[in-house]
Amino acid sequence: MTRSPPLPRGHYVAWRTITTRWSDNDAYGHVNNAVYYHWFDTAVNAWLIGEGLLDIVNGDPIGLVVDTRCRYVSSLAYPEPVEIGLALGRLGSSSVTYELGAFRPGDDMPAAEASFTHVYVDRAHRRPTPLPQAWRRKLETLASRM
Repeated sequence: MTRSPPLPRGHYVAWRTITTRWSDNDAYGHVNNAVYYHWFDTAVNAWLIGEGLLDIVNGDPIGLVVDTRCRYVSSLAYPEPVEIGLALGRLGSSSVTYELGAFRPGDDMPAAEASFTHVYVDRAHRRPTPLPQAWRRKLETLASRM
């Protein structure tokens, strides 16, 4: 089975630095695979909050995760910072797929790359709802320039 090469640093548009913790390492001396999902979730939601799109308590619509995937390329371990790159994968009428990469500072290729899909629903009924136009404009700024 052949794999496509991972997406390089230049693909990603927004960045968040995560500091690894002692508890992130598993018995094999590297960051446990489940921890990467915490990082990706943090990066997406921090970007949404920073852009004024996500109000955790009262916001409407809200994003529900319907799909996540991660491909591991090389190991990361405590103690080291990790840079999480974020780009827009797909913008649907009520869904957004984000592309993410976990990088050692200065590395051009990621240690892991992922996709993360939110379906946006109204808070009260949890039914898919079209993304507001203001949201679409901000999300489009994540489109890769590569």
